Order: sequence, then structure tokens, then C-alpha cells
Amino acid sequence: MSHLNRRQALRLFAAAGAAGLAAPLLSACSDSEDPTDSTAVPGGPPIKIGMIVPQNGVFKEFGTELDNGFSLYLQLHDGRLGGRQVTLVKADEGESADSGKAAAAKLIKEEKVLALTGVANPAAMLAMRQDIEDAKIPLIGSSASPKALQTLGPKYIWRTSFVSDEPGTAIARWAAGNAGGNLAICGQTGPGGDDDDVASFAEAYKSAGGQIAGQTRVLPYGTKDFTAMLNGVKQSGAKAMYALFSGASAIEFVKQYRNMHFPSDFKLFGTGSLTEGYVLKQQGDSARDIYTALNYSPDLDNVANRRFIADYQKAFGTVPSTFAMSSYDAAAVLDKAIADATRNLDSFQLNAAIGRLGQIDSPRGGWQFTQTRTPLQRWYLRQVRNDGAVLSNVLTAELSTRG
Repeated sequence: MSHLNRRQALRLFAAAGAAGLAAPLLSACSDSEDPTDSTAVPGGPPIKIGMIVPQNGVFKEFGTELDNGFSLYLQLHDGRLGGRQVTLVKADEGESADSGKAAAAKLIKEEKVLALTGVANPAAMLAMRQDIEDAKIPLIGSSASPKALQTLGPKYIWRTSFVSDEPGTAIARWAAGNAGGNLAICGQTGPGGDDDDVASFAEAYKSAGGQIAGQTRVLPYGTKDFTAMLNGVKQSGAKAMYALFSGASAIEFVKQYRNMHFPSDFKLFGTGSLTEGYVLKQQGDSARDIYTALNYSPDLDNVANRRFIADYQKAFGTVPSTFAMSSYDAAAVLDKAIADATRNLDSFQLNAAIGRLGQIDSPRGGWQFTQTRTPLQRWYLRQVRNDGAVLSNVLTAELSTRG
């Protein structure tokens, strides 16, 4: 795939609009003059929405971004979803699958919420699945969901983010054409101990004709010392490396990678989590020139994103991440679905209304739910470089549409 410069890419996306996704648009923007705006007229008694986000532990920063995105949407819509005043009840997800499951149970049984949102830890989403399905209360999850959830066919769990193996499969073909030789693969297990995401990239990369240097290297989730792993890559003769890390592990991996002084023509590719959000701020210049794949880039040129960026920066003083954007979209999904189901609103009717939604006009670009209750959406290639005076994940090309 030929590379586009940033200006060419932005022109491309502006011209493309929502081509290829023909369902009616659902605006995520606040505009009181729009007669279709579901927040313009109160639609019934107040409702409770439960938010599951980590308030401590290794996922805390992700939880803050999920909270910010959803709260911003509420602020811009007078605290209402579907015309109804919202009480947002938060429960601490903690950092384990069990603590996340307990948070969901509390909101369902004690708070009697209409719907749930949030969930930073993919393993926690899997752990709470049966309780949610039994209670028939929809969860609009706004962080990555585990691949294993797809095979279970949940009816009440929707995700506005992506399935955890999608970033790797989205970038695999591009990586095969740009590695310049054998590629080393490094990563971590998921919070639940699986390595599905690393394996999915390796399979897609080999299918695209890519050559792998030696064995795939996978360390336990939360590892902080990558010296042996990086030395092994150096000695393998690889010309490039694919890395799957997130959170504190991503910060340390990138810093240690830079300190190892790989050859100047060595390339580092990765999933979006490698350099996303607060992680990039702490990595600083160590992350420069890293390529990643994600469903969002802050410099996407569309009306919804320009408004979102301006509102988010005004509210929180920083650029939003994909986690904040997905949580903002979760609120938009609830807004439209509650308005649609408002005559006989309960959790069952709300779930059915979510299933009737068409396209969401999102900061990431237009998307819509598939039959697996995950987004059919575009994936973008980003490179860490300066956008003006700020180091950022700058959009370089569109990779594919997946879902």
C-alpha cells in the first residue's frame, strides 16, 4: 500500500464520508436546533445507568478515559439520554475479573440499573457475561472485548470499541509489505492469561506472505523487564518487530526498546494500545516513528471528530484516546436507543432498540453494529510524530474495514 501524507489522507477521508455504510445516520453531536435531537424534549421519568470502571489498580488510567468520554456526552446533552434525566451510578471494576464481576452484580441487583457501560478489562467482561445474560440488562462495553466472547454469542453485550485481536489482523498485511525482511513478534498474554491476540496477528501476517524471525515471544501480562526479550530480537536478525503491549507494560517496553539502540532502519509496528492515550505521554520521544493500527486517530477530519476534540479538550485539557471516544459513542448509542424505546422502556425493550440502530455518526467515522454486536468500522494506520508542536499518533493511511 502506498503511503499517504497527512494532508492527502485527510482529504481522502473528508471526501469518502460514510461511503460503503448505507444505513441512516445517528448523530452523536449536540444541536438543539436539530428536530431529530432526542434530548430536545424530555421523554419520561429519570433512569439509572451503571458505569463499571476501574478506580484503582493497573487499569485505572483506562477507567478515567472511559469515564471522561461518557460524562462528556452527558454534559453536552443536559444530563439526559433519550430525553430522560440520567443518574449515572459508578462501581469500581478494580483490576481483576472477579472484582469486575462483583461490580456488575452490585449494579444489577442493588441499583436496579436500566443498562450498563464501561469495563476496561477484557477478562472482566467475560467473567460477568452470564450474570448480564441472565438479568437481561444490556451492557454497552466501551473497551476491547475478548475474542472468546465472540464464540459465546451474547445477546445483551454490545461493544462500541473492538474485539481484542482486530488491531493485529488490521495491520498484518501492511506489516508484511513493509517489514523489509524477517519480523520478530513480541507480546504479552491477556489479563486472563491467553495469547489469542498475538497468535491472531502471527496467523494473519503469515497468510499475507510475511516471514517470522524465530519463535513468537510472549511474556505474562504486567511484565516490566524486557531486556532478555529485546536482546533475543536483536540477535535473531529481524529487520522489524511487531509488539502487543498496553498500559504500564507498553510504557516500559517502548522505553527499553529505545535504550537498546536498534539499527536506524529497524522498524517497530504494533497495536494501537502500544502508544495510545496516557501511554504516549509517558513514553515521550522514545515512541517516535512507531507505527500502530487502531480504529481512531485524533486528527481524523470529519465534523463529529472536530466537535468531539474541541469539547474534550475544553473539558479535560487533553486530546482524547480511543477509549474516551468509544465511551462517548456508548452514550450516543444509549441516547438514540432510549429515545426509540421510550414508550415501553425497560431493559428488554432497550436491548431490542439497540439492535434496530443504524449507522452511528462517530468521531472515528461512520460505523454500525454487526450481528456479533461489535462495530463494523474502519481501521487506520498511525505513526508517532509531531502534529504541530505535540507528539501524536498521526494518521497516515486507511488500512481496512473490519467487523
